Amino acid sequence: MSDVPGIELNNGATIPQLGFGVFQIDPSDTADTVQQAFDAGYRHIDTAQMYGNEAEVGEAIAKSGLPRDELWITTKCNNSNHGYDDAQRALDESLQKLGLDRVDLYLIHWPLPGKDLYVETWKGFEKAHADGKARTIGVSNFQPHHLDRLLEETDTVPAINQIELHPHMQQAALRSYHERHGIRTEAWSPIGQGRGLLDAPELGEIAQAHGKSPAQVVLRWHIQIGNIIFPKSVTPERIRENMAIFDFELTHEDMQKIEGMEKAERLGPDPDKFDR
Repeated sequence: MSDVPGIELNNGATIPQLGFGVFQIDPSDTADTVQQAFDAGYRHIDTAQMYGNEAEVGEAIAKSGLPRDELWITTKCNNSNHGYDDAQRALDESLQKLGLDRVDLYLIHWPLPGKDLYVETWKGFEKAHADGKARTIGVSNFQPHHLDRLLEETDTVPAINQIELHPHMQQAALRSYHERHGIRTEAWSPIGQGRGLLDAPELGEIAQAHGKSPAQVVLRWHIQIGNIIFPKSVTPERIRENMAIFDFELTHEDMQKIEGMEKAERLGPDPDKFDR
């Protein structure tokens, strides 16, 4: 755990730059898998109401015996819970499932522009933060124009925007927007969901030069450009491998090669069109 750097957020809190994600992990496997992550040194866990495994994450937290102040727990507001009151009610339900009195980060999962409730939802998040139920609040999958409205119509700048980000979808313009406004970038699908990215010859060459795997190279790239990441795996060896990225550094040439892999191709939905 001591090898994982911290990233300071705009409210003064510090988030571990490397975490562990539980997206698409079956609830029946979640508690054991999170315990394996804890055993490997992870202290930052990313879940969501949508994933249906918050209670099992909570089970792992309770069984771990780890001090609460060593852990960073993120959850996300489900798309069915937009609105000032609903977002707060949903967080109360998440806290009950997680067995916690607060989360470290609460995110709006998607902006859902067609419903046009994300500003009111964010105001509910501000209340949850003021009440001490969310140490930090942020968003996920927001585009600059969504963020502009939050900045113009509310009092709190999101600490984080969690977005699809990997070498085939590098989001340079959005990352630049974040930097200008003091928002940290968090990457979901950091290694491209295993859909061919790791087979790229550029990554194979870099991996061979460093004695690492292509996945470790991509995760290290994220670390070096300042992204917060939380790769997911249910394989103990891969869980440990994803942690072993702090004993090498990519060269300037390596970074340029990866930058050249940009395709601007999404694996997930377009945030401007997704409204479910």
